[in-house]
Amino acid sequence: MRQKNIFFIGFLFLCVSIGNSQIDIPKFGEGMFNIVGKDSTWSVRFAPRIQVRANSFWDHEADKFGKPEHSFLIRRARLKFDGFAYSPKLRYKIELGLSNQDISGASEFTGNSPRIIYDAVVMWEFYKNLELWAGQTKLPGNRERVISSANLQLIDRSRLNSIFNIDRDLGIQLRHRFYASEKFLIREMFAVSQGEGRNVITGNLGGLQYTSRIELLPFGEFIKKGDYIGGDIYREKTPKLAIGATYDLNVDAVKTRSNQGSYMRNDIGFYETNISTIFIDAMFKYNGFSLMGEYSYRDAENPIATNSDGAITGNEVYTGQGFNIQGGYVFKTNWEVAGRFTAIVPDNTFSTNDTENQFTLGGSKYIVGHKLKVQTDLTYSTIGGESNFIEYRMGFDLHF
Repeated sequence: MRQKNIFFIGFLFLCVSIGNSQIDIPKFGEGMFNIVGKDSTWSVRFAPRIQVRANSFWDHEADKFGKPEHSFLIRRARLKFDGFAYSPKLRYKIELGLSNQDISGASEFTGNSPRIIYDAVVMWEFYKNLELWAGQTKLPGNRERVISSANLQLIDRSRLNSIFNIDRDLGIQLRHRFYASEKFLIREMFAVSQGEGRNVITGNLGGLQYTSRIELLPFGEFIKKGDYIGGDIYREKTPKLAIGATYDLNVDAVKTRSNQGSYMRNDIGFYETNISTIFIDAMFKYNGFSLMGEYSYRDAENPIATNSDGAITGNEVYTGQGFNIQGGYVFKTNWEVAGRFTAIVPDNTFSTNDTENQFTLGGSKYIVGHKLKVQTDLTYSTIGGESNFIEYRMGFDLHF
């Protein structure tokens, strides 16, 4: 009964808010459902999105590919809210995950609760082109990770991203942008975060994480922030280029992949070491053609986790480097053909991890841009120069 009362009160509050607001209901594909207060001191934009997928997987064994395994899943189901409060210079963003894959990863460090919150961040432009962000959101890491999963050129991100990305964390960020000339745009970003990933509530086991990034756009801004959208769906009229570089240092990190991976436990609690990660990336677009490249490198002071007596625990920091390049062409019929090559080269000074290569060929039909699309791709993977698996995926996206 108490829950019903809470929902009823919330519903009444929503009705009152709408009754005293200006409502903008755009055409599908032109933006999100938007409510602005009558006095223009606040706004709320709302957008749901889903990704549904079918996978077929052939594992290589005994010199041949075995019988395929099939699966169907809701890859992502999200609710996103953003807007401003008090002033357009004070913005916010909230993103919630609902699918099982979205909320997985519960542990004692998340209060044994599902990891529902993706973004919960406030952004304050306190001076010209200078913003302070506070809360949980994506760190300014590799370009492929910062591109929204709703705007990907292929069905999902590359192996480089899954191994090296620094994802989301809780902390503060300072962001600035300026023009060095009439068109030459420069963006600077700096973040200080907890260093253990999203939705962690147990405090700081190790030290803090420091992330710096700079981006250069010598030919000006892309159409509709296209430097962070997969594929040239807006068909840039002139060549556009964005170059970015990130340096990340996680001091006394306690996880195997900086703020990602598993915790490195030992006999006195947690093993700690300094982990540094470097990303260099670029995005080029012109007249339907796009090309994105990324390089990553991770190192650690002492990558092998040990107990207090020096005995090896079995955990280690994944060190090494990765390279990813992908490109595609969007035809005027809104069909796109795209390809990707990813190489992962681990540092085998201490580790026995093998080199991985993945080759992916995909196609997309953009019915209403990335808002409504059907995608498919085929991936061939090798480990240590030997065949590993073949995977075929097909799915659709719907978001507002």
